Amino acid sequence: MKNVEKYERQYFLPPVTCMEWTKKDYIEKPPIWCSVDLRDGNQALIEPMGLEEKIEFFQMLVDIGFKEIEVGFPAASETEFDFMRALIERDMIPDDVTVQVLTQARPHIIKRTFEAVKGAPKAVIHLYNSTSVAQREQVFRKSKDEIRQLAIDGALLLKQLAAETEGNFSFEYSPESFHGTEIEYAAEVCNAVLDIWQPTDAQKAIINIPATVETAMPHIFASQIEYMSTHLKYRDNVVLSVHPHNDRGCGVSDAELAVLAGADRVEGTLFGNGERTGNVDLITVAMNMFSYGIDPGLDFANMPKIRETYERLAGMQVSPRQPYAGDLVFTAFSGSHQDAIAKGMNYRAEKKQTTWTVPYLPIDPVDVGRTYDSDVIRINSQSGKGGVAYILKQNFSISIPDKMREEVGYAVKQVSDEEHKELSPQWVYEIFCDNYVHYMPHFSITECHFKQSDGIMAEATISCGDKKAIVDANGNGRLDAVSNTIKEYFGISYELSVYEEHALSRGSSSKAMAYVGILCEGVSYFGAGIDEDIIKASINALVVAVNKLPQLQKEEGNRDDRLLAMINYIQSNYRTVTLESLAEEFHLSTPYVSKYIKDKSGRTFGEHVTQIRLKKAKTLLKNGNMTIENISYSIGYPNAEHFSRVFKKAFQMTPVQYRSLNQ
Repeated sequence: MKNVEKYERQYFLPPVTCMEWTKKDYIEKPPIWCSVDLRDGNQALIEPMGLEEKIEFFQMLVDIGFKEIEVGFPAASETEFDFMRALIERDMIPDDVTVQVLTQARPHIIKRTFEAVKGAPKAVIHLYNSTSVAQREQVFRKSKDEIRQLAIDGALLLKQLAAETEGNFSFEYSPESFHGTEIEYAAEVCNAVLDIWQPTDAQKAIINIPATVETAMPHIFASQIEYMSTHLKYRDNVVLSVHPHNDRGCGVSDAELAVLAGADRVEGTLFGNGERTGNVDLITVAMNMFSYGIDPGLDFANMPKIRETYERLAGMQVSPRQPYAGDLVFTAFSGSHQDAIAKGMNYRAEKKQTTWTVPYLPIDPVDVGRTYDSDVIRINSQSGKGGVAYILKQNFSISIPDKMREEVGYAVKQVSDEEHKELSPQWVYEIFCDNYVHYMPHFSITECHFKQSDGIMAEATISCGDKKAIVDANGNGRLDAVSNTIKEYFGISYELSVYEEHALSRGSSSKAMAYVGILCEGVSYFGAGIDEDIIKASINALVVAVNKLPQLQKEEGNRDDRLLAMINYIQSNYRTVTLESLAEEFHLSTPYVSKYIKDKSGRTFGEHVTQIRLKKAKTLLKNGNMTIENISYSIGYPNAEHFSRVFKKAFQMTPVQYRSLNQ
């Protein structure tokens, strides 16, 4: 950019230091709020609102809690005039609401204004004229005395017409273009007007200081307001008001610091609508106070509805980043932010906190009608495991185990990355189900029966494509037994490393959620199951996890029905089975059976028998008080010493040591 030298500061500092406001760190009580949406905001619209639209907007402002509402500039247009008349004649102004109208300090405009407000139960007549150096010299070409006299004449006419007109009226004066006005002169003009009105405790006057074009930094404006507050006559009977504009983007700061400096009242608009860059956003100022635990006296509990009404009637759009009201102001896409919010919410619930301290959320979104599931944590390719877990927890009561969260998070993020889209909660749920509940490309268990026999014996029907096989195995519990049927059938090995369960809903139709993690060659694989029966849910979760093993892709299609039948026979008769009895059962020679089992399974007949017996022994050692001798006999070893040697060779500890460690 060039020609910067053409610009200079256009504000005036107070003649004395005014910095008492700096000793305050927050606003202790709300100011008087005055909405100017229907005047200043409306005149800024490309298509100003019609009569019925203004009436609907007025009612919204009343519902929010505004007690002072500037409804228009009646002399500016017939719509403005008719609106004022409609409010009066339809008896639409509540007893506790004061309407306000604007008029220039020109006689014919003032008279037209009083025609509009005739019969008003309570109305503020807002008089203004420009006092800045630029306006005096370039627009009006009048001296200070002449400009002051315009204000005095206008004040006199207001007083005269108020006495002659039916209604209840009070007065407000604004030295327009205040920033460009010498501070002492602005105070002089305001005091001249006050001398005419002679405000009392029963009939206060409003002196409104407009940052018509915001040219000063907020701390300068605060010092100017402090000077005005301490130099106005009749101060106890004067309501000092401010009307910040937003040309420098500092309207909210101007308003807040002005209140610290002595302002009693703030004029502004919803969402900062107004000429050029707009007015101060009253929602932001009020909600900033709310976030400090101070009731602003305005109700924004249904912010989405307020925003929808505003956008529909004004034809304006609220920015997605508009404080407190924008679509994205509570939203966290970042993984670290999501994780912090989720942990903060959990901490709040655990500690039963009554105060709000959740990271990244200055207020509770629920207080302005927003929701955690659709407004706070939203999922895209930047999201993290904590955010995905939070979405599933909040929307579907799915509490993913900590060890499983990272994998689930990556699965969801990958979809968002590939689709280049934000993922809805329902989409996240579907991804979770596709990957962890319904994923069974290689096999499923369609039926399972259990019986108690020195532990648990499972009889599982394993389906691979159009093939089905019934497999028997025992285990320490139902899930362990089912796991052993899978291991036997596929000839694979893995460890159960994670198991968690929780209820999804309450009542007779409640469902349970189970999570299973398995560890194979140092890699974890996870599955989940949902069912009214927790055992079925657990089996489903296990099956999904095993379906993810790379070994199954190699094994698929290579299952041997004869081998499976032999293994089932060994499983059922492990106490007494011999190679000879197995050969006789299948009408084969003993050497053939021995070689067949070794070739097809990779393990000898004896290794199969030993594995089954020792697994049964571990169950008995963990869960009962049988002697070592009796355990040895019950699993097929008549000699306890032989059993102990076999056990120690397999597990590097004696049966007694194993029991001591596991009971």
